[in-house]
Amino acid sequence: MEKKNKYIIIGAVAGGASTAARLRRLEEHADILIFEKGAYISYANCGLPYYIGNVIEDRNKLFVQTAQSFKERFNIDVRIQTEVISINPELKQITAKNLITEEQYIESFDKLVLSPGAEPVVPPFPGVQNNKIFTLRNVPDTDTIKNFAAARKNAKALIIGAGFIGLEMAENLHHLGHTITVVEMNNQILAPLDFPIAAIAQQHLRSKGIELLLNTAVKSFEENGDKLTVHFNDNSTIETDYVILSIGVRPDIKLAANAGLKIGEAKGILVNEYLQTSHPDIYAVGDAIEFKNPITKKSMSTFLAGPANKQGRICANNIVNNNSSTYNGAINTAIVKLFDLTVGTTGMAAKHLKGAAIPHLVSTTRSSSHASYYPNAKQLTIQITFSPDTQQLLGAQVIGEEGADKRLDILATLIKNKGTIYDLMEVEHAYAPPYSSAKDPVNMAGFVADNIINKTLRVEQWDIFETKFRQTPNAILIDVRNPDEFAGGAIEGAINIPIDILRSKISELQKDAPIFVYCAIGLRGYLAQRILLQNGFTQVSNLSGGYTLWNTCKIEQGLSNKSI
Repeated sequence: MEKKNKYIIIGAVAGGASTAARLRRLEEHADILIFEKGAYISYANCGLPYYIGNVIEDRNKLFVQTAQSFKERFNIDVRIQTEVISINPELKQITAKNLITEEQYIESFDKLVLSPGAEPVVPPFPGVQNNKIFTLRNVPDTDTIKNFAAARKNAKALIIGAGFIGLEMAENLHHLGHTITVVEMNNQILAPLDFPIAAIAQQHLRSKGIELLLNTAVKSFEENGDKLTVHFNDNSTIETDYVILSIGVRPDIKLAANAGLKIGEAKGILVNEYLQTSHPDIYAVGDAIEFKNPITKKSMSTFLAGPANKQGRICANNIVNNNSSTYNGAINTAIVKLFDLTVGTTGMAAKHLKGAAIPHLVSTTRSSSHASYYPNAKQLTIQITFSPDTQQLLGAQVIGEEGADKRLDILATLIKNKGTIYDLMEVEHAYAPPYSSAKDPVNMAGFVADNIINKTLRVEQWDIFETKFRQTPNAILIDVRNPDEFAGGAIEGAINIPIDILRSKISELQKDAPIFVYCAIGLRGYLAQRILLQNGFTQVSNLSGGYTLWNTCKIEQGLSNKSI
């Protein structure tokens, strides 16, 4: 009788559960065991904040599979509330502990898959163990926070960390009628974003009543009756009813490290392109692993459900079919709903490309989410980064009330497949007035990038445009918006020459003077630049994103530099 293979998976949820299910589909007669130290094996982790905020009302809808349903459908031995406490790679054994009975026992394996996930970062702040301070990582955390919040009407919540989960919690706790303050050490929310896109999101959050304390670091917590006093590094304090710690997560590598498996530079379990660890019979998937970033080629981890699920399928293929599938890494495509706005990012932000010394150019465009003549069109802002040498797309960020998600998916697909700005120009999209324009916003982003490459458009970014104007001798700053727009706010020192009368005013301008032009979003500034350049002017710069983006960034920059 042919020996059956025995596969053990440590950790369920996204990576582990998808690996197990794929293994069963590929190998009906193998013995497959899942060890999960929690009580739940497959749940919608990303849906937890929305259950707390009553957007998702039925708790059962969070569960994709239960241990029983997984056993019935896939014939997999699921051992919940059982923690694997050690791995012996040489003997190909694990030691497990039943967390209810305290019983310990050994199981052997032919192949082992590690999917331990990540653990919340909880710095050793004095007072951090207070029972009014919570982290959100799993279903029990969710139940605890939901019960605590539901019992307190009109409470004040302090959220520490302005990442994706922290901001989702801010919105959902706001839905419960709680007053929300978000504290962030950095000068902006959402670290994967560049500042201009984050600034738009920050203004929107403030308009909804969310208080943002940026450049603000927590020092300690102190119980004060039924309240908490939070102390900051600038010696200021704030009083709150409860705290959500959302500082971030880190790979859970304890088992792997103790087993002698290699840990990488990013402090994750190091895997190769087949998702093998340093031991050929041990694989790893999900939040705990690290791999080469497809763009920077540097080692990284990613804490996203999409990559974890895809890794599970690839991992199972490789276990059964002798390393037949390769994993090509993730470009960290992520999206978040912030009240009326959707914000998404993929690939590399300009600031991270700069930090990695990767040459790049930046283009920012604003377009309508669908045909502007069709009712209720909304503004979309798209920022892309691309190589000045190969024109390959390196990153993209999208923000808007409508259509941001589908544009982000197009951009992510091109970036993952090493597409260029020319591919972006040629994207063929489904067009009808309710859905898009004949030239979609992603096409427009490509057209503008092409203009920058070909030097038919010369742009300066928001943070250096005004400085360059003021430091350039004899420079002229021209606002080409309409007079009523100009009267509503302008960059100091600008003269107003509306685009439609610019040609008649050219004789009044010095041709050898450096010219800086801007409009509301960049399009009229581009047209003005083309007019001037073709009329003998040689030094003409246009403000990328226009006055609207510049003003938003300047306002938020001022607010970001103030702590409580």
